[in-house]
Amino acid sequence: MEQFLEEAKNSSRILNTLTGKEKNKILLEMAEALRVNTSALLSANAVDMTEGKTNELTSALMDRLFLDEKRVDSMATAIEEIAALKEPVGRVLDGWITEDDLKIEKVSIPIGVIGIIYESRPNVTSDTAALCFKSSNVCVLKGGKEAENSNKAIAKVLQDVLGKNDLPRSLISLIPDSSREGVAKLIKMDKFVDLIIPRGGAGLIKYVSENATVSVVKHDKGQCHTYIDKDAKIDNAIAIAINAKVQRPGVCNAMETLLVDRAIASEILPKLKVEFDKASTHLKGCLETQSIVEVSHATDEDYDTEYLENILNIRVVDGVNGAIEHIIRFGSGHSESIITEDITSAEAFLNAIDSACVYVNASTRFTDGGAFGFGAEVGISTNKLHARGPMGIEGLTTYKFKIYGSGQVR
Repeated sequence: MEQFLEEAKNSSRILNTLTGKEKNKILLEMAEALRVNTSALLSANAVDMTEGKTNELTSALMDRLFLDEKRVDSMATAIEEIAALKEPVGRVLDGWITEDDLKIEKVSIPIGVIGIIYESRPNVTSDTAALCFKSSNVCVLKGGKEAENSNKAIAKVLQDVLGKNDLPRSLISLIPDSSREGVAKLIKMDKFVDLIIPRGGAGLIKYVSENATVSVVKHDKGQCHTYIDKDAKIDNAIAIAINAKVQRPGVCNAMETLLVDRAIASEILPKLKVEFDKASTHLKGCLETQSIVEVSHATDEDYDTEYLENILNIRVVDGVNGAIEHIIRFGSGHSESIITEDITSAEAFLNAIDSACVYVNASTRFTDGGAFGFGAEVGISTNKLHARGPMGIEGLTTYKFKIYGSGQVR
């Protein structure tokens, strides 16, 4: 492991010599290579899917694991969008002249070697590799065991492009020891690794956060909420709620709990029940919800659960303040939405909720690097430092100060 990471660290110096134009050319070649090798990628993914069925993975995990021609093409498109982004490295972020006539520039630079630990989704391999390459960072990837064949196939395609351009394959690599012990070693290699980004279940995040000596940016669970206010447009509220839960339940920006203003609960809950029943959503609710529609009972443990399945909690609350109190207690700092036509209620919600992304009259499903115009994302950071929300190109850079003098001493 140490030799592997030392090679990764050394290769970062080569990456730093590439111009933005050179990096973009290689990224476009990577995108094309994914399309050309679609058949091989799908064959590798089919092995993972078969093993997933044998191991009885949940439907949500199977959906995240699955690749088809459309998803591979989307992976290639994401790399093309990353190539089209403005160069993130070498930008002068600020500049000034001091009283001592020193000219100071604050300039963006790559972080260095970034270790990314993730589960299930093979597209994370290509997305994160491309984002790191664009921002002149070396990436060391640790995907989930359930996607091992898919990840190896994708990494090989990208590494082959590096090789054709006389660049080290270690710029984009999977860690050689993918066991739990391998992860334990990786997160303590602060001599070679500059940042660890874990994205996955609560157990993974907790383990990495508690044991890493390398700096960590957490991509924690998506305990997302939508609150329907008494001043919401009913049709809009129902459409947004259905989208937030049903469109793709197995992702971190899907809604897990729907909060409904007591003032309109008896009117809107039966309508919501009809639509969620059409989508075969398993509904759980508080006692007040159960007095209006037939649903299972929701406990505090349910409100604190990221289902990543077509299961939804519903709770009736006392206006916007009740919604805020619930989210403060059970939220994970990911994404929350208020549906209302009242600007005062909207602003109260926006200002009181301390989550990475807070919406008015829109689905939490938009918390995504692509939807935000970032091209792709490393993940959704629930940290407050160093990055927050969809973590794209900007989140993969830091800065240094360049100071120009003319003989000054102090």
